[in-house]
Amino acid sequence: MKSALPKVLHHVGGAPILSYVLETAEGLQPASITVVLGHQAEEIGAYLSRRPAVGTVLQEPQLGTGHALLQTASVLEGQQGTVVLLSGDVPLLRLDTVTQLVSAHHSSGATATVLTTDLANATGYGRIHRTNGSIDRIIEERDADVETKAIREINSGIFAFDLGPLFPALRSIGSNNAQREYYLPDLISIYRDRGLTVDALKIDLGSELLGVNSREELAAINALLQDQRNQRLMASGVTLIDPSTVWVGGDVEVGQDTVIYPNVYLEGRVRIGSGCELQAGSKIVNSTLADRVLVQNYTIIRDSTVGAGAILGPFTHIRPDSQVEDGAHVGNFVELKKTRLGRGSKANHLAYLGDATIGERVNIGAGVITCNYDGVKKHQTIIEDGAFVGTDSQLVAPVRVGAEAYVAAGSSITEDVPPGALAIARSRQVNKDGWKERQAAARAAKNAAVAATAKKD
Repeated sequence: MKSALPKVLHHVGGAPILSYVLETAEGLQPASITVVLGHQAEEIGAYLSRRPAVGTVLQEPQLGTGHALLQTASVLEGQQGTVVLLSGDVPLLRLDTVTQLVSAHHSSGATATVLTTDLANATGYGRIHRTNGSIDRIIEERDADVETKAIREINSGIFAFDLGPLFPALRSIGSNNAQREYYLPDLISIYRDRGLTVDALKIDLGSELLGVNSREELAAINALLQDQRNQRLMASGVTLIDPSTVWVGGDVEVGQDTVIYPNVYLEGRVRIGSGCELQAGSKIVNSTLADRVLVQNYTIIRDSTVGAGAILGPFTHIRPDSQVEDGAHVGNFVELKKTRLGRGSKANHLAYLGDATIGERVNIGAGVITCNYDGVKKHQTIIEDGAFVGTDSQLVAPVRVGAEAYVAAGSSITEDVPPGALAIARSRQVNKDGWKERQAAARAAKNAAVAATAKKD
């Protein structure tokens, strides 16, 4: 990966690669989950500390996959049951597939069952070698001859093992190979030699088993994941005008008849209602939109809620902890931060509304600013129902504008405005007649004086 970040912590589809594998493991409802840590163990362990139900063991030094699984002996040896081995860098594997693997393992009575698939290009994968149709060994790419490399059936690295014979067999694996490592697939030959049953479950959907070993593969898997998510949205009744450009996170729900334009990003926990329209370039993060919301071009919404029938944008920024209520309008270059904009209220142009509570049917004029920060603390602005705040006004918090009150354009309001009052807070206008002519005469006299001085010198 050529990265300081551990491979399994790189993000795909908005979450670390490892998180998908852990979710699949958790879906099995197992007695325990153990992650074998090796390279960059400290960084991965810090991430896993957020999941206290997941245990860890350390592989040090790292001597191959068989050696890695052997490190779990301190946790698992002596118990009964089935061990399911997953790879930390295979994020597309579905819970249904792993459930099929476990079911097939139990049904066949096998000691070990490996998940396989056929790949058109199997380069880099261990090959499944069969005799009379039965698997007898797995040959790693580095140790494969030309004939073996022609085999298309590959080892996914995903297994189900009976726990009883597992660790004694692991201890008998040798390292007589190109890498001088203890290969887990050698367990297959050992089991065969000991008369234990080995089986394979082959699946058709090989993309599930793709791992990440480079930035290119990371991008390819991200594209596959996005395609799957977008297909699910369209199948549920959502229109994506250009699915290839829409980015959807793993915890996103969208209602029927919503239309999503190109280059829309839905990240984190997002809930979109029915009949909405999300126009090009919009980004919605950890937010909820009710039905029939219009989000116009290049609008950003974070950690906020938007009521039914609201209209946002274009170029609107809704910052965290804001609430736009039913039918409200937030327009061009308007920014809300920790603000509630009441039902039917409008702020259509070039305004900043921070730490404010704004009632219903309020009109906020162009260029209005709530001055919420005094350099030390944030303060509240309250604008009650039906108020009108004129263009280019500043409301210096803490301040309250009463119901049905008016604030004249260009005012700087520092005191509360009573309900129904008109507040005017600006200097008296003074017109000086003939000012331009006097200025022109003064400049001409100055230029003449300069010229005379230059001539005298």
